[in-house]
Amino acid sequence: MENTVLHKANTRGHANHGWLDSHHSFSFANYYNPDRMHFGVLRVLNDDRVDAGMGFGTHPHDNMEIISIPLEGDLEHKDSMGNTAVIKKGDIQVMSAGTGIYHSEYNKNKDQLTKFLQIWVYPNKKNVTPRYDQITLNEADRHNTLQQILSPDANDEGVWIHQDAWFHLGRFDKDFSTAYDLKKSGNGIYAFVIKGDVNIGTIQLSERDALGIWDTNSITITANTQDAEILIIEVPMSV
Repeated sequence: MENTVLHKANTRGHANHGWLDSHHSFSFANYYNPDRMHFGVLRVLNDDRVDAGMGFGTHPHDNMEIISIPLEGDLEHKDSMGNTAVIKKGDIQVMSAGTGIYHSEYNKNKDQLTKFLQIWVYPNKKNVTPRYDQITLNEADRHNTLQQILSPDANDEGVWIHQDAWFHLGRFDKDFSTAYDLKKSGNGIYAFVIKGDVNIGTIQLSERDALGIWDTNSITITANTQDAEILIIEVPMSV
């Protein structure tokens, strides 16, 4: 029997630092909710808005897989591995923090805010050598289909992480319907609506709502509005 947990957009943690407006799907920083610690190995899903000319100063991470998905504008990344890069809408960025890295992220634009999703996933291997990667995707390849943006396999589509996880993005016409079949038995799905209204099975979701589903092999996604966008995160359920 499939199990679900519904996270409505307005039930997320919220921190407004002025330059940074962040909504937290799971406990993060000063937001603590014992019922929202993680979904399987998915530890963080932050929906961030960074003002023009502002950003995150240099800070450390370790033993976490960190994925950034820009939704609007761009973000300059610098890290202790010597990487300097700019990520923008259409890009996917991944870091394996492993034994430890330091990095900073800035919106260097003087007149445009940046919106991005930052996602943390517990790795299945500890203390790996840190690494950084980013790719640019063709956003047209997710029109009325689910475009794979992340997997456990370096030779597969998208970026890869140290975990049996798969991420897909889709942008759908109104009334378009598609199925997502889980890649690995025992995994669960955390579906996050970026834009518009969709149904997952019989459950209706609006913009920035999320639905966690486990003990299932497949889900059906139907768009109720034009250009509905959804992020499908498939992850192992045991940490």
